[in-house]
Amino acid sequence: MSEENIKLLKKAGLKITEPRLTILSLMQQNQNKEEVTHFSAEDIYKMLLEKGEEIGLATVYRVLNQFDEANILIRHNFEGNKSVFELAPEEHHDHIICVDCGKVFEFNDEVIEKRQKEISAERGIKLKTHSLYLYGKCNNIDTCDENNK
Repeated sequence: MSEENIKLLKKAGLKITEPRLTILSLMQQNQNKEEVTHFSAEDIYKMLLEKGEEIGLATVYRVLNQFDEANILIRHNFEGNKSVFELAPEEHHDHIICVDCGKVFEFNDEVIEKRQKEISAERGIKLKTHSLYLYGKCNNIDTCDENNK
């Protein structure tokens, strides 16, 4: 049990429970893996099953929603209204999503960020938050073919 995770949950006003700690820890363990940083509730549930954890899918959904409300993670709806989650990043980034294989590429571009602020200001809007999703086809044919089987 990580003391940092206990502090994080307390700071967010959430009760310390085993499912919350387990799901948070699982997401942290997988956040640095290049291939997947955005997880659906079903993805998390499958990973829990593989680890022998007995946490139901309904509990996973409930915990993810609570984490989203507490700003511990961010919900994205990249394709077809299917929610995926990532731990709240320390720095803002945007996303490019391959429409064939679903792979998500994260990026940050200061020119784009500056331009979005300028456009907002021109329209009298003080930008609080934003999301930029770009959709295309990646050039990794092996990955796309593998994910579309």
